[in-house]
Amino acid sequence: MAKHTYQYDVVVVGSGPGGYVSAIRAAQLGLKTAIVERESLGGVCLNWGCIPTKALIHNAEVLDELHHAAEYGFSFDNLKVDFGKAVKRSREIVLRQTKGVGFLMKKNKIDVIEGHGMFVDAHTLRVTPSEFKPAAQEQRVTAAHFVVATGARARSLPGTPIDGDRILQYRDAVMLDAVPSRMIVVGSGAIGMEFSYVYSTYGAAVTVVEMLDQLLPLEDAEVSAEVQKAFHKRGITTLTSTRTEKIVVGSDGVTVTVRNLKSNEEQTLQADRVLMAIGVHPNTDQLGLAAAGVQLDSRGFVEINELMRTNLPHIYAIGDCTGKLALAHVASAMALVAAESIAGVPTQPIPADRYLFMPRATYCDPQVASLGYTEAQAKAKGYEVKVGKFPFLPNGKAQALGAKTGFVKLITDARYGEILGAHLVGPQVTELLPELSLAQMMEITPSEIARNVHAHPTLSEVLMEAAHAVEGHPIHL
Repeated sequence: MAKHTYQYDVVVVGSGPGGYVSAIRAAQLGLKTAIVERESLGGVCLNWGCIPTKALIHNAEVLDELHHAAEYGFSFDNLKVDFGKAVKRSREIVLRQTKGVGFLMKKNKIDVIEGHGMFVDAHTLRVTPSEFKPAAQEQRVTAAHFVVATGARARSLPGTPIDGDRILQYRDAVMLDAVPSRMIVVGSGAIGMEFSYVYSTYGAAVTVVEMLDQLLPLEDAEVSAEVQKAFHKRGITTLTSTRTEKIVVGSDGVTVTVRNLKSNEEQTLQADRVLMAIGVHPNTDQLGLAAAGVQLDSRGFVEINELMRTNLPHIYAIGDCTGKLALAHVASAMALVAAESIAGVPTQPIPADRYLFMPRATYCDPQVASLGYTEAQAKAKGYEVKVGKFPFLPNGKAQALGAKTGFVKLITDARYGEILGAHLVGPQVTELLPELSLAQMMEITPSEIARNVHAHPTLSEVLMEAAHAVEGHPIHL
């Protein structure tokens, strides 16, 4: 059989934190690589998600400190707050980051092909102009291997289209030049909670509507309760076990009808805008995957194995379009595995049960970070668990920062001492999680964490104390 000659060894479709990382790693391994992007390098995370939202959140944190300035001995009159400048600052950060990704493409000799890619067969993409790149040239691109990294887009409720004006998704929310007076946020995952914090800090009256029985439904119940208490203290209204029944857009606002699933009582809410934060839908429906022969699940996500390979041995998929865990760092981890698998070098496969132990982070205030099983999940799995919990309140560094809420909670297997779950809520806990993530992966036990010397005074001492607490002898409690 004649050997095929392709333009590229690898073509990556999508340039988010999964796509561009996969392209870089493939190029580093000596593969001739191209990346196809219909909009902006960096994808949703860099342009509309992770990066701009964290910039807005930091603005909110600064404003939060100013609201409590008297505690630090500062006083002033006529504080002026300009949300538009906060948005402008976030866009400037995005621009710098996007240029950085472009530099990395050039440095690694990766061809960037602008336009919308669609498979016409298992080894060929047809690239056409997109709504974002109308001047892109139509062309056909062939490759020995492909990595599908097209991400996902925001979902809405049936019959409620996202119009970008009254009904928003995260892409709209990061671009508002003014904070609405009244905001309803439907969904209390990371996106909903983070924007609720930002809008509330800037003065909006925020109501969060969550159909399940706790905020942050994937988190440990005690963590969710701590965040709910903090949100109530901020004046944010939270409605859990509450389903959004109907949304009606009027000339001067939005009317939202909700129903409490426990009492069956109906309530009508009024707002200027509604933010939809109820999950994502995979961007797989306009890729021609059927023409390539790639198998999808019933929800439209690409099915993959532990090496990121689809049912076709030369086509791989990573990130949000696989439905595994829609987080940027997870996509980047998957990206390395895909590129290394294609190159035929040693890699570290990610089996399906490993995604549970990937780090999860929510950047509201208080911050939330976690991995693994909640206490309830671990018990339901049949584990005999030991729990260690330690609050931030006694911690000297937390006191110095004026942070008095939150805790670290470790869930361990009583028999072997292995970490089954870690749940953190409080100041900067997203920065504390890597120690526990590494410990869990390397099967380091809490007794070993407790004996690891942690610098004083640091917030990380709370990890040490929670590890001591697993054995029943925390030092400072």
